[in-house]
Amino acid sequence: MSAETIFAFDFGVKRIGIAMGNTLIRQAQPVKVISAVDNATRFAAIAALLEEWQPGLLVVGLPLHPDGAEHEMTARCRKFANQLHGRFNLPVQLVDERYSSAVIGGQRGEVIDDRAAAIILQQYFDTH
Repeated sequence: MSAETIFAFDFGVKRIGIAMGNTLIRQAQPVKVISAVDNATRFAAIAALLEEWQPGLLVVGLPLHPDGAEHEMTARCRKFANQLHGRFNLPVQLVDERYSSAVIGGQRGEVIDDRAAAIILQQYFDTH
């Protein structure tokens, strides 16, 4: 059995955290944080990573209220997931990310988006 690389994204308006792992080891690791003000720059950086690593699946964190209700960022993340699928023709799975940032507990002002993406990906591995 060959291992398939999977990328995960913690989408934010200002930053996108990215993590990766594979189906053999099933351990997520942070990769990088993309800070971009426009979609062209954001998707160019993502395209470069996808070209280098050739993942077979993309996972996007889906933020929800604690009670499971959707909010503004939920819609933005769904749109981002649809854009990833449309631009790169790769399957995209959404994963509940309600508590990903809380688990990390970073310091105020600390950039934790890549670690949040790793938690999202680890949640995917643990449930699939």
